[in-house]
Amino acid sequence: MKKFKKIISIIMVAAVIASVCVVGTVSSSASGTGVGLAEWALNAYYSNWSYVYGGATPGAVDCSGLIYSYAGGYRVGDAQTFNSDWRYSLGSSIPNIHGLGLYQPGHVGVYVGNGMAVDARGDEYGVCYESVWSHGWTQYFKVPGVSYPDTGWVEFDGDYYYYEDGEYLADTTRTIDGETYYFASSGKSSSTPSSSSSSSSSSSESSDSSSSSESSGSLKKGSTGSLVEKLQQRLQELGYYNGIVDGDFGENTEKAFKLFQETAGLYVDGIAGSDADVLFADDAPSYKPASVEEDTAEAETEKEPELTAEKEDLAETGAIAEEPTEAPAMQYSVGDYSDDILKIQERLIALGYMDGTADGEFGSMTQTAVSGFQTANSLTATGIVDQATYDKLFSDDAVAAKKEEAPKTEEAEVKAAVTAEANTPAVANTSNAPAKTGTAPSTEVEKKTSEQSSKSVAAVTDNALFKRGDNATNFEFLLWLGIMIVVMLITFTIVYMVEKKKQKAARHARRYQ
Repeated sequence: MKKFKKIISIIMVAAVIASVCVVGTVSSSASGTGVGLAEWALNAYYSNWSYVYGGATPGAVDCSGLIYSYAGGYRVGDAQTFNSDWRYSLGSSIPNIHGLGLYQPGHVGVYVGNGMAVDARGDEYGVCYESVWSHGWTQYFKVPGVSYPDTGWVEFDGDYYYYEDGEYLADTTRTIDGETYYFASSGKSSSTPSSSSSSSSSSSESSDSSSSSESSGSLKKGSTGSLVEKLQQRLQELGYYNGIVDGDFGENTEKAFKLFQETAGLYVDGIAGSDADVLFADDAPSYKPASVEEDTAEAETEKEPELTAEKEDLAETGAIAEEPTEAPAMQYSVGDYSDDILKIQERLIALGYMDGTADGEFGSMTQTAVSGFQTANSLTATGIVDQATYDKLFSDDAVAAKKEEAPKTEEAEVKAAVTAEANTPAVANTSNAPAKTGTAPSTEVEKKTSEQSSKSVAAVTDNALFKRGDNATNFEFLLWLGIMIVVMLITFTIVYMVEKKKQKAARHARRYQ
């Protein structure tokens, strides 16, 4: 009975500990704001945080850990995505919302606005900052538990943005609390707001016609106001305008802006609409008089034949080599991350060189699998996918991995012994002596039962469901819980039957004493 209690106690303690670990992995509370999450992600990029698989602390994170280290909540990327009640497929556009989550199979990132994203990508890359459209994201979602603004001013990365109906304004103007603001295509306000009031008003509240033209998102001849003053000042800085900065979009201002549009390669209509953000950009082209440009062009034209002739002479004598025309050779190694690597991993799994699922990240497991494939296919085992390895891998004559016969386990040997014993004819008992009441048979059964229970608990504990990773889901937790319940029920049944058998044998022995 004591042994029975010990076994049940061990199983229950293991179940409780494992439950705390798993539940903590997927269901801790979340908090924070979308703007705060976007700033957190940008800071991770600016501060050169390291990529650490399973990491979720500032300075050392994996993809889902970048979000978790700020907001808490779900620890793994799939859970962060599929537990959101606001997620959509990413098409040709993305909402103007700071701090949205981005998802592709096996990977998550953070949208930081203006078409840019931040994600913790791998050991080789660390934390990356690049266009949303260059990395194959398939969905965007609001991170569960994180709040996102609806209407009002927010400050992000030192600039001000104004939200209306859940998205920040871009490429337009608004009159807010009596002051008119211009919002570039990136969403940045042209000036610091005088107040952080969340109320906004349409330009119809103004009585003059010039405000109407500004609220439509463009400035043109006849417009007046502070935005026109900023426009004139910027044109003056770049050398296109030498008139008075008076806030009146007159004929001279129109000519100056048309000249800027022509120089910048924009459509020339004299209307400052969506192209105004080009004017205020840091790399906006300055005005160069035509005479200067013509002189420069003529000088370059005169030099070009001389340089060409000189280059041809050097090429003939072998002093310079011809420019290469071939693309660089293919090469994938540890730390790389791409869709091609995803296909390579899928092929290695199909040929039996690699276990698990493909994730597009060239890690140590992929390197080992590549080395094994190269060895089996008479290639130099470098662990690096070059063009020769790639061609062989996807060829029809690629040699698959040889399947080795698994060694016979202790459990299999026990089953074989039990089967052999069952098939052996029983020897009849010719004496009238009572059955032996010793404890050896019962103790042996208890011992094997205890060993099997321990192995089952250890196997479940070592299962990948207990390990934090980006592929864990709530479904896996339920599966684990079901396995634990089954193991506990089987163990309880076996121990109960053994105890019952012992008690029966004891009663039988007392009867014949």
